[in-house]
Amino acid sequence: MKILVTGGAGFIGSNFINYILEKTEFHIVNIDKLTYAGSEDSIIQTKNYNFYKLDICDYEGISSLLDKEKPNVIINFAAESHVDKSIKRPDDFIKTNVLGVSNMLNCSLEYYNKCKKLGSNKNFKFIHISTDEVYGSLKIDDNKFNEKNKYFPSSPYAASKASSDHLVNSWHRTYGLPIIITNCSNNYGPFQFPEKLIPFMIINCLNEAKLPIYGNGENIRDWIYVIDHCKAIVKIMLNGNIGENYNIGSSCEKTNNEIVNKICLI
Repeated sequence: MKILVTGGAGFIGSNFINYILEKTEFHIVNIDKLTYAGSEDSIIQTKNYNFYKLDICDYEGISSLLDKEKPNVIINFAAESHVDKSIKRPDDFIKTNVLGVSNMLNCSLEYYNKCKKLGSNKNFKFIHISTDEVYGSLKIDDNKFNEKNKYFPSSPYAASKASSDHLVNSWHRTYGLPIIITNCSNNYGPFQFPEKLIPFMIINCLNEAKLPIYGNGENIRDWIYVIDHCKAIVKIMLNGNIGENYNIGSSCEKTNNEIVNKICLI
């Protein structure tokens, strides 16, 4: 199997690629435009891995690469993902998370239709990696999110991801593109960019610097180790139903204050 990964030099993407290369014989094609949050240094270099520096908004580049590499699966990790940055510069998030996904869908649909005409790649699928933030926020006594929850995003980042989810679903319903969407809770683990809560607080603790926490620190999030997320994606990739949304979580709900206090104790 050949898997084309977008945004594979980022945090979750690079962990997914390393997991696949270590645990399977699948071939990985990674495309990433290498923004501030991406680094190819974190990825294992093997004969089953190819990298292309490419923007998901680049129609000609993506289209020709699909024809050249002929992937069986596309997994879209590429995204701008920092909530605070989305508040300051929402246009960057709309460009990548909405227009970039639209371009990936157009290129994927053209590729899929070519495959159908040739009678090849019958099990092709486009898997879109999203976030539980599309559902909004929960109070302490609320039930957990499920796949039937209404979207209620509360930041430009969450709104851009919600928009991309709707686009992916519409390409399935309108054009028949085989898609799956995953919505995962907060990830943590190796190679996470230092702007995120856990690595940011660890670095500041080591430097004996201030520990700024958003709001009153009582926001509750479900935290999942990134490799557990990757394992779930593999299971969905191999066994998931086309057209479905799958929520991924770990039932490890903590306030930001709890997370920071634990880091301080360590």
